[in-house]
Amino acid sequence: MPRCLLSLVFVFSHCVLFLGAEPDKTGPAEWKAGAASAKITPEKPLRMAGYAGRKEPAEGTEQDLFAKALAVEDSKGNRAVFLTLDLIGVTEQLRADVTSQVQEQFQLAPQALLMNASHTHCGPAYGREEAKEYYAVLVPTLVKTIGAALKKMQPARLSWSAARCSVAMNRRTPTATGYRNHPNPDGRVDHQVPVLRVDDAEGELQAVMFGYACHNTTMGFRKWLGDYAGFAQEYFEKDHPGVTALFMMGCGGDQNPYPRSELHYAHKHGRSLATSIEAALEVNQRTPLHQRVLHGPLKTAYGTVELEYLPEKKRDPWDYPVQVIQFGNDLTLVALGTEVVVDYSLRIKQELYETAGPAIWVAGYSNVYSGYIPSKRVLLEGGYEASRPYKPDVEERIIGKVLELDQQLNSQSEK
Repeated sequence: MPRCLLSLVFVFSHCVLFLGAEPDKTGPAEWKAGAASAKITPEKPLRMAGYAGRKEPAEGTEQDLFAKALAVEDSKGNRAVFLTLDLIGVTEQLRADVTSQVQEQFQLAPQALLMNASHTHCGPAYGREEAKEYYAVLVPTLVKTIGAALKKMQPARLSWSAARCSVAMNRRTPTATGYRNHPNPDGRVDHQVPVLRVDDAEGELQAVMFGYACHNTTMGFRKWLGDYAGFAQEYFEKDHPGVTALFMMGCGGDQNPYPRSELHYAHKHGRSLATSIEAALEVNQRTPLHQRVLHGPLKTAYGTVELEYLPEKKRDPWDYPVQVIQFGNDLTLVALGTEVVVDYSLRIKQELYETAGPAIWVAGYSNVYSGYIPSKRVLLEGGYEASRPYKPDVEERIIGKVLELDQQLNSQSEK
């Protein structure tokens, strides 16, 4: 059986594994959870991130940008915080500044903080010299948002479910002269929409954190915009007043939303994704059958693996971050740094699959941002996503670190 087909079989079987799992809204709330959000739209014109051809600063706001935090704590007091950002990526400096202050102010260890960027290309280039004033406000805003989520923690129940959405299409099309950046309906995709549901002690929905593997690049104009991911959050929150919706970008390095380049498509893609969240939650179903109730203990691990370039390129290796967060034996969330292609999501779901094991959620664009990370296949094929001359073992090194951290957490006794 071809490997790509085998991967899809594993992913599908893992999704249907949870038939018969009905959430218990009457039992004890095993968790504490809290969510908070803050506007991070620049107040002054700044250069935009993502497309080098845009030399002029943003000329207005189409949609506000947000930072959102979801804090969770198990019955033993183990905590984790998920921070989602309407930004191009998480720079090494941003993570360092935020984690140090969060550790000092809230005693949250760095491995317990997952920072994920939506990769909108209609956000600020906040690492530039002229953006220092914005950055000086951004960092304390993020720290304050995390603190607010921790302070808001109340008894809660957590569950996981998933649906599908077909916004993404592989953008690597083979031609006689190599792989071109063009929609490929036969290319690999991961259309799963994983959803973490947070209910309060009375069973009322309080927050959802959802993911999708697709470049957040319907638009590239000079206005601030959260793009389709921003609209998905906006629509879901309008449809569910008082609920906080957080978007976790997946392994979308070689995935694009199609059609693109017109604002109404960003709205449509956002509505499609928001509707997929509703499907995952089994809205209006009399008896939900696909909700996997999450139990503790909550465990977190963070490590780096050295990625090397071809020796003739004379580029220094760098430390690539991998993070694993386990919700007992019910859900394992793997967070990979920067722009990973979809092969990583498909393979990790296969590598970590167990018949009675946890659901697997793979995020990209997490904790650092430093260009494309090709799989071995993409690296050998060439093309835009293979522009960095990594050694052919780049995929094996990253997968090896994922497996190492997962095993490390599996071997830990419950605290």
